[in-house]
Amino acid sequence: MAATVVRYLRSAGSPTSAAPEPDPLPDGALPRPDLRAVREDERAPVAPAEFRAVLGNFASGVTVITAPAVDGADGPAGFACQSFASLSLDPPLVTFMVARTSATWPRIARAGVFCVNILGAEQGPLCRSFAVSGADKFAGVAHRPSPATGSPQLDAVPAWIDCRIHAVHTGGDHLIVVGRVEALGAAGEGDPLLFHQGRFGRFTP
Repeated sequence: MAATVVRYLRSAGSPTSAAPEPDPLPDGALPRPDLRAVREDERAPVAPAEFRAVLGNFASGVTVITAPAVDGADGPAGFACQSFASLSLDPPLVTFMVARTSATWPRIARAGVFCVNILGAEQGPLCRSFAVSGADKFAGVAHRPSPATGSPQLDAVPAWIDCRIHAVHTGGDHLIVVGRVEALGAAGEGDPLLFHQGRFGRFTP
């Protein structure tokens, strides 16, 4: 597991094994920033409602991020996520953002791996089921282990990306998670599920 993830869990008070020695930084690398709460003087001078309304004009795809069960957990972890993007071709990296208050993120961090399931136009109900907190999100959801990490690969998704956690950075009230791609695949058909101004939609050429 990435050392940054271990440091995050330790700072959040989550149990870990005996604290390992920190890994040495490459020559010339800057020290990694501590994951911390946002200070009052760092808050943007805009109202949260206005921020959401304006940013809601940016249409995005929708994904479900999943991870296998670890540490005796009852089942796998997963949550709906629209803040996903490709990051680098060489090496192959992707990124997603997750709220620091997320109850699902610590379980993904402990696993050290995740699978990005890109949802299709008809999978709005599947997205809603993974957006509910505290429920059994995988109840009735067909899935199989992804080939590289064993994270749940949901059936009938247009595409999936199997990753190991590469780095975690702080970003205000969210964390920026970078994953190194180990395997991926696409069905090659079907429209994507889109999200715009609080509503689901589909792509029309």
